[in-house]
Amino acid sequence: MMPKQTTDVDRLVGIRITALRKARGLSQTALGNAVGVTFQQVQKYEKGQNRVGAGRLREIARLLEVPVSAFFEDEGQTEGPQEDVFGFLSAHGAIELLRAYASIQDDQVRRDVLSIVRAAARLSQAKAEAGAENPES
Repeated sequence: MMPKQTTDVDRLVGIRITALRKARGLSQTALGNAVGVTFQQVQKYEKGQNRVGAGRLREIARLLEVPVSAFFEDEGQTEGPQEDVFGFLSAHGAIELLRAYASIQDDQVRRDVLSIVRAAARLSQAKAEAGAENPES
């Protein structure tokens, strides 16, 4: 008998577990301890290498304070705003950036930070495009 292979759904669930865990400020160890697995097992879930059983997924959802449906794509919708959010949240440093931004109390300072980040993004994009146009330089 062949071992069960993980699927794109398992990887999607893993990405969402990662994003929601980080948003709650939990380590893989803390999540694992709370649901009765090792941090290595949490890593495997998050990378989509191992499937998360239904009961364990329900326990993870309870701990992260989300419905189980938060780990799956909306019916008939494979891309869209919710998918973009999870993609963004999985970018290195995204959760920390959002936490820091949310902690800024002054609206003008928030607007200034947003302007700086947008300028950095434009600069990064321009550099990437220039590099694509001149691969030999």
